[in-house]
Amino acid sequence: MKAFITHKLGMISTVDDSGKLQAVTLLSAEANTVTQLKTVEKDGYSAVQLGTGTAKHGKAQAGHFKPSKIMPRKTREFRLSKDGEDLEVGQQLTPEVFSVGDEVWVTANTKGKGWAGTIKRHNFHRGRKTHGGRSYRRVGSIGSMYPQKIFKGKRMAGQMGNTQVTVRGLKVALVDTEHNVIGVTGAVPGPKKGIVLIKGVK
Repeated sequence: MKAFITHKLGMISTVDDSGKLQAVTLLSAEANTVTQLKTVEKDGYSAVQLGTGTAKHGKAQAGHFKPSKIMPRKTREFRLSKDGEDLEVGQQLTPEVFSVGDEVWVTANTKGKGWAGTIKRHNFHRGRKTHGGRSYRRVGSIGSMYPQKIFKGKRMAGQMGNTQVTVRGLKVALVDTEHNVIGVTGAVPGPKKGIVLIKGVK
């Protein structure tokens, strides 16, 4: 099982074996602990819950994490192709689960941009500033005569960013077990220190 909870550190440039310059995103990969295993018989699907960091919890959470003997700060769940996959509750995972060249999918929340208008959010053109035009950055007509309502999904002003995005086709560029760092080729969504989930394709 190749899956890990990491935090984004930043980006660097490296030179690959062919001499090409490539962008690499560095991810802080502290040890993950298996906090729960879900099976098809009991839960209806196969998954593993991983935890990282340390934090205080209430009695309910403390009871849930008692078998794993840790109190994680962050927990995330990863689907499995089959039950268990030789995992045990309380087992610790290190960045060594990945190897250089592994193809991975990376999931993270994009940077939040707050409330944005249609020009910034959807790349709308602004209105004309001559010949009496007064609608410079307004939305424009959103359905007055027909359909006499607003269609769902209409591109309008609203919250921009802070949405979950999965980037596919990235590869592991480096694995540093001494400093607990994983390098992934290309860009990864989200700000620095943001939570990034890595999952191997195979």
